[in-house]
Formats: sequence, structure tokens, C-alpha cells
Amino acid sequence: MTTQYKNLINGELVAGDKWIDVVNPANEQVIGQVPDCGQAELDKAVAAARAAFPKWKKTSMEERRACFAKMADVIKANSDELMRLLTSEQGKPHMQAGSEIAGCVGMTRALPMLNLEEKISEDSEKRLSRTRRVPVGVVGGIVPWNFPVLMAVQKIVPALLSGCTMVLKPSPFTPLATLRMAELIAGVFPAGVLNIITGGDALGPLLTSHPDIDKITFTGSTATGKRVMESASKDLKRITLELGGNDAAIVLPDADVAKVAEKLFWASFYNAGQVCIAAKRIYIHEDIYDELSAAIAAYASAVKVGDGAEQGTAIGPIQNKQQYKRVLELIADAKDKGYKFLVGGDHDPSIPGYFVPVTVLDNPPEDARIVAEEQFGPVMPLMKFTTVDEVISRANASDYGLAGSIWTSNPEAAVAVAEQLETGTVWINESMHLAPNAPFGGHKQSGFGAELGEEGLLEFTYPQVITIAREAA
Repeated sequence: MTTQYKNLINGELVAGDKWIDVVNPANEQVIGQVPDCGQAELDKAVAAARAAFPKWKKTSMEERRACFAKMADVIKANSDELMRLLTSEQGKPHMQAGSEIAGCVGMTRALPMLNLEEKISEDSEKRLSRTRRVPVGVVGGIVPWNFPVLMAVQKIVPALLSGCTMVLKPSPFTPLATLRMAELIAGVFPAGVLNIITGGDALGPLLTSHPDIDKITFTGSTATGKRVMESASKDLKRITLELGGNDAAIVLPDADVAKVAEKLFWASFYNAGQVCIAAKRIYIHEDIYDELSAAIAAYASAVKVGDGAEQGTAIGPIQNKQQYKRVLELIADAKDKGYKFLVGGDHDPSIPGYFVPVTVLDNPPEDARIVAEEQFGPVMPLMKFTTVDEVISRANASDYGLAGSIWTSNPEAAVAVAEQLETGTVWINESMHLAPNAPFGGHKQSGFGAELGEEGLLEFTYPQVITIAREAA
């Protein structure tokens, strides 16, 4: 019998009247069902969050931190179960799923160490003026399918730490581990402080337009982010948008090919390339292009693609059929245009599951779809460049501006290149590192606002200035 998971509403686990099937992308088999919520269930969750807000915002930071300590302990104690469930619904190998769950524990412990400190704006003979931060209110959170549990935690913790309450919507493709986590932590927070409900495509717009939600925090595609922004604008909801990226990796001529090849591969192919901050355009200086492209191709040829639950699998399937078809379409377009493939390019449609073979392209043109669009799959285009000024211009010639990376034997000198990239984050000699005390956010159409760090915490607050005149009235 298929396991049916429940929502968390007002501290209680609530079943649904209608259900959504959740599919294992490695074999296309139904592995669970979750409630398909609509307006009625959303109204109950929002009402619970609204009712819980006045008391929760008055709790001390110490009380809130104690809740997060319990939450972290619960996740850690059940990490193996959550890891296996995550692999079954998302597709990523057990090792990567385990890293995601461990990241949830780490974030739940680290983010509560941030503070919302009052600042003195003026302390003079005439007046004392101070600025404090007050919680926005009820937050609606929308989580993607590529890192479903970690992204949920990265929204839950700062929202609740700030004194807000929350209604969280997981992706309908990957809700199981999040709902299981909700079941495990149901008693950690007071009733109504955290509500987690699932639903199909119709639920998102209902959430973003709900009149009793004060802020939306969304992670997903730029196209959907624009619709979220439009919906939230009707009553001026505060919004944080962490959107798509087409991140450039720049390999300078002094880079050590032997060291860089494997690192660059995983900068692109971790989680089957389904990472907003994955390296999606690889620019390699012409002096080392042939050597490095051959090294990447050799490494790629030895990597096992398969079911994430099987031993030895390094890259799992694409998470859902829609994205699977899109990645295959981009590969087909590259083949139709006659671009050269170093590795991959073919797939066997008779094999169950949404598997795309590791694919590396050799120097496609800048206007190729596989370069200009975000692939979000295991496809890596390698391109030559001649000068630093040229590659900076090419890297910046994108509507996206999420992150980028530079690879070199002289990292100090590379800072001058990093400072010219139009992105929210730049790594030198590494990729995809995010820290709980450093802000993460995009430039241009990669979104606005921030997650993580003090800036991410402030996203869930308003500034309130209180000024006291020294002279009595």
C-alpha cells in the first residue's frame, strides 16, 4: 500500500481529501502520496500562523534558539531515514542526500546564532534615537525540488528566528522528506508557528496572493519568480526571490589542469547539474583548452550514472519528467546545429527513469541554446577564450547574475577579475560553498534580496525607529 503523508497545520498532522502521487525519478514508480491542498486548507494554515504570531513575536531569542536546538537534534537522530527518503523522491545518490540532511542539521544549529541587534542612530543632548527590527508577520515560503529539505530549512530557521510565523509549500515533486521532517518536529514549536502544506500548481498562486500573508520567500526559476512578484505586488507583500543562474566558470591559463579537471566536473555535475549555482558555462583559456577539455572528458567517461540508491552511483536521474524533456531538447538542439560532443549526447529512451548521460560539448558558440540558457541538467559546454577582458565581457553578457567561479594558481591576482563579474557570489578555486553567516543572493534576473547571513535574517523584519526627545513635553 502506498504511504500517505500528512500536512502540518496548527501543530496537528492533517490528511487530505485529494492526493498527489510522488514518483521515484529513477524508476518512475509511485512511492508516496501527499495532500493536494486548495484554498480551504491554505486558509486554515494561514489562520493558524496569524493566530500564533502575536505570542511568538514576543518570545525571547533564547526561547526560539532552544526550539531550533531541539529541531536539529531530531533531524540528526532521523538523518538516515530522511536521507533514504530524499534519494527515493529526488534521485540524488545517497552520499549527496546525506550531505543535504547533514546541511540541514548544520544550518539549524548555525543560523540561530545570528542576532537582530538594536542600533543607536543618535545619542545627543536633544534626543536618543534607536533602530530595532520587528518581524514582518506571516511568511509564505515556496521551496524547489533540487534541494527540497535544505531549502526548506534555510527558509524556516531565519523566518521563525526573526519572530515571524510561516506557511511553507514544498514542491509537489519532492514533498516526502519535508513532510516526514514536519511530522518529526511537530511538537518542537508552538502550534501554528510552523505550518507545512502540499499541493499542485494551483496552490502556489493562492499562497502568493493570500491577503493575510505578509511576505513571500521563493526559490525557483526566474520565469516563475516573475509571476510570484506580480502576484505579491497586488497588496505590496515583501518578497525575497532566489532565482535561476547561468553561472560562468573562468579557467585562467596558469591553472593546474590535473587539479582543476575533477573540481570543474563536480562544479557542473553535482546533483546531476540541478543546482542554481552550478557552473553552467565553462570558459577555458586557449593555452590549456585542449589539455583540460581532454582531462574533463576522460573523468566524465568514468562516472557512473544510475539509481541514487545503488552503490557506486555518482550521478542520479533528472528529478522530473518535465525537466528531463527540456534537457534532452537542449541536447537535441546542439546535435541539430552540428556542435561537437566530447562525451555523451545520446540516451536510451527504453530505460525506465529520467536518466541523461553525462554530456560535454566542445566549444559551442556563445549564442547556442546550451550556452545561453540555464541547462539545469548534466550538460557542460566548454568554450575557449583568449584574453581576460574578453572572458569577463562574455561572462557578464547574461540576464542572470547569481554566481561564478575563477580557477587559477594565483588566487590573490584573481580577485581583480572576481570584482568585475556581475554576480552575487564569486568563488576562487572552489564552487558552491555557502556559509550560514554570509549572504547569498543574485544580481539582475537571478533575483533580489538575500538568504543566509545577517542580511538574510533582516529580510524577515521591518526597521522601526524610536526617537525620544531629551526635553520633556
